[in-house]
Amino acid sequence: QVQLVESGGGLVQAGGSLRLSCAASGRTLNIYALGWFRQAPGKERDFVAAITWSGGSTYYTDSVKGRFTISRDNAKNTVFLQMNSLKPEDTAVYYCAAQAHYSGRHYYQRDYDYWGQGTQVTVSS
Repeated sequence: QVQLVESGGGLVQAGGSLRLSCAASGRTLNIYALGWFRQAPGKERDFVAAITWSGGSTYYTDSVKGRFTISRDNAKNTVFLQMNSLKPEDTAVYYCAAQAHYSGRHYYQRDYDYWGQGTQVTVSS
């Protein structure tokens, strides 16, 4: 089992920045990749970004490219999501997720095995 705990959410004005963290514990040696998803009220949970645990390859959805950066600290079993130039449409609950197997895919919920509880990000206009 892998446990994931997100932190760093909050309220920020449009154009501002936030840094989300996701700390992994448990069987972390089994982690192949970590990702961030978000879910706005009344909408589906969508992919935001992902990073492979060993090689550090990164993946982003188009709407956050150039604004968000995903990174990792393997020694601390933590993944970060630096969010800059935030927009009201970025408002959502952000979830951290872990892949415990290789699938070659990173964009779908079904590719992930473990999920955190989520952290709220609210961007005011």
